[in-house]
Amino acid sequence: MALTKLTKNLIDGTFGTEWVSTIQTSNFTAVAGKGYFVNTTSAEITVTLPAGVVGNEVIIQDYAGTFATNKVILASNGSEKIQGSTDDFKCITNNASVNLVYQDATKGWTADNIETNALPPLVVDYLVVAGGGGSEYGGGGAGGLRTSYGSTSGGGASAETSLSLTVATNYTVTVGASGTGAPNTTTRATNGGNSVFSTITSIGGGAGGKAFDVAGQNGGSGGGGAAFIGSGNGGLGTANQGYNGGTGSYISGSGGFYAYGGGGGSSAIGGNGNTSSLTSGSGGNGVSVSITGTAVTLGGGGGAGVHGDSSSYTAGTGGTGGGGNAAVQPSSQGAAVGSSGTANTGGGGGGASSYYTTGGWAGSNGGSGIVILRYPASYTISGLSGTTTTVGTDKVTSFTSGTGNIQFN
Repeated sequence: MALTKLTKNLIDGTFGTEWVSTIQTSNFTAVAGKGYFVNTTSAEITVTLPAGVVGNEVIIQDYAGTFATNKVILASNGSEKIQGSTDDFKCITNNASVNLVYQDATKGWTADNIETNALPPLVVDYLVVAGGGGSEYGGGGAGGLRTSYGSTSGGGASAETSLSLTVATNYTVTVGASGTGAPNTTTRATNGGNSVFSTITSIGGGAGGKAFDVAGQNGGSGGGGAAFIGSGNGGLGTANQGYNGGTGSYISGSGGFYAYGGGGGSSAIGGNGNTSSLTSGSGGNGVSVSITGTAVTLGGGGGAGVHGDSSSYTAGTGGTGGGGNAAVQPSSQGAAVGSSGTANTGGGGGGASSYYTTGGWAGSNGGSGIVILRYPASYTISGLSGTTTTVGTDKVTSFTSGTGNIQFN
């Protein structure tokens, strides 16, 4: 009798795990002394552990080798602990066997290949770029650029502070539309639209100046000035978002010569028109930001067009970061339209150029803005549609159009 009892205890203690043959594909509550094959191919699975008794064991086996894709979550019974904590824990190792042993009320259930499932703080980095301004002769100003990622933001400012946000709370996202180019000599170009994320607003780029209405408009970055028998000042940029537009100038002669100002960029002032070198100003350059994991330059100002009675004048080029190039001056009487700012860069529109003529010239559109958010990969965004990628331990979501609310969960 004694030998029989000893043998039974030895077998139970050494080989006492009873494996459940049914593959677990949904949440369940474990029973002490049993092992479970858990298949997370389709979704995460939560295993609620039983009330603990010292020496109890539960084993969880990754059935399909998918714990790294869809984790298994371990939840304690009531207020009992796992690894000495009241947090849920998880295993994210493919093909893992999780051997849980209940030690006591202080440590609770323990294993060597699990980690806390508590969410990290919801700290969000952002890049918010507004729409670029449209042009006529003066280049369009770049949309304002604000970012918390890296070291440099728009307008020569240091990167801003990341936002600490709250789960299951609505936050507004708006992607600024592009400013429109002047369709003729009597209608002005328009500023770009503002972009918004939560409390962060970037101002749309200023429109470029036009014939007979020469000043560039104020904006995130200022629009370039035109000229009409005098100088046209560039528009002013917004502090910590972008720079001023360049100034347009004029010299008399056979038909005259007009050199216009380039649109301001997020990292540089737009170039001034230069009557000595017979060139118009180039757009100011943008800022390089690596929030997506790859360095991308955004917020370039539009180049300025030229106007006069010779084909030897030089139009301005767009600033790096999506600024549109001004049109090449025609070789005979007529006009040409510059290039639009690049979509989702906030680039300013490139200016028109004309061989001496009394009208018929038109400007180009700015580039639309963009909102990019970087946040811990444990969270998921819902609401306004965006494109999400994973970069290291973070997710990055880019919004390229529209307005609406988002939530982090």
